[in-house]
Amino acid sequence: MNGSKHTCQPQSLEISAIPSPPGTRTTPSLETIHEARLKAKVKRRLRKNSSRDSGRGDSLSDTGDVVRSVVPPTSPKGKLLNRRSRMGKGRGLPKKGGAGGKGVWGTPGQVYDEDKVDVKDPNYDAEQENCVYETVVLPLDEETFEKTVTPIVQEYFEHGDANEVAELLAELNLGSMRGDVPMLAVSLALEAKASHRELTSCLLSELCGCVLTAADVEASFHKLLKELPDLVLDTPGAPQMLGQFIARAVADNILPKSFIDGYKGRVDCEYARAALDRAAVLLRMSRWTGLRIDSLWGSGGGQRPVNQLIKEVNLLLKEYLLSGDTVEAERCLRELEVPHFHHEFVYEAVIMVLESKGNRTLQMILQLLKSLCASTVITVDQLRRGFERVYVDMADLSIDVPCAYSLLEKFVEQSFDTGVIDKKLRDLCPCR
Repeated sequence: MNGSKHTCQPQSLEISAIPSPPGTRTTPSLETIHEARLKAKVKRRLRKNSSRDSGRGDSLSDTGDVVRSVVPPTSPKGKLLNRRSRMGKGRGLPKKGGAGGKGVWGTPGQVYDEDKVDVKDPNYDAEQENCVYETVVLPLDEETFEKTVTPIVQEYFEHGDANEVAELLAELNLGSMRGDVPMLAVSLALEAKASHRELTSCLLSELCGCVLTAADVEASFHKLLKELPDLVLDTPGAPQMLGQFIARAVADNILPKSFIDGYKGRVDCEYARAALDRAAVLLRMSRWTGLRIDSLWGSGGGQRPVNQLIKEVNLLLKEYLLSGDTVEAERCLRELEVPHFHHEFVYEAVIMVLESKGNRTLQMILQLLKSLCASTVITVDQLRRGFERVYVDMADLSIDVPCAYSLLEKFVEQSFDTGVIDKKLRDLCPCR
């Protein structure tokens, strides 16, 4: 244009930021992404250390370096640990003299007076001043009564302390179920041992007067007579045992003597009639022959004298030699309730073999010991102790029975052959 000549010269190209039209996405350069990552990394590190160095005033410079400034610590934790007053006052002592902390009701040793009732208080109620608060125990129903009293009676069979039972029953609100206590105790005793029945008779005598009345005991025995048909299903000897309970209660003066006479000619149940007849016979025997009804059930095995136990063991063995009933002998031995004294039974049995000098007694005693060992009525330890006692006394026994050594050797050998004793016990057998 204008007739001048234009020459093409190289010029530097400048890239300017041209705004992109709306709706389009721009791609950042690699340097920009790298710088953003570095700054984000530094910021994360600062946030991570902020809890430890919260008061240092760290910041980022323009180049991305961390700049630390010395600033007094402002951590809230540091403030909590500092005992000084934040107002610049005080000597750093605990607030309120140690009586203002959490869960503190005052300084140590401080005694508070009773709060006086403010009559002008809108919640004041004049009727509440003379109120007496008591713990109310609900009366037991039939199901709860059985679940609560049954364990008490069963534990009594173990410790035999009637005073403890009386205290436990006094804490319960028996209500209308009070008269069922003797009935429950007797029902449990019918299925237990003779010693437990003796404990039950003693318990009824102790409870009458403090926990029970004579009317409660009488009502319980009336119910027991009515329920005898059901009790016989579990305990066939229930009528005879209940008759003994009635006789014992009359002898202990907790049941009136007119109790049995009141049923004359009015009993339709054969089981109730048998129980009343048994009680009447025992009471007549006590008047005419001096039978002691207070020892009707006998005493427990561990409470009887040793001489009495030895007599009962000898009587048991003599009855067995006459009848030959192994089952009955086993039942009688169990009823003695002296498992710790079974070594005496073995000792007396072997002595009886040596004194009889007959083969029949030897075979019967051997059969009895074999049966008792097989049913675990006599333990291995009790059997061994019985034989060892015989071995020790052989020197004295041979004076009365000259052939005692040969008889003992024969009995021990046959006992080993039948499996009653082991080889070690056989080898301990003494010889002349």
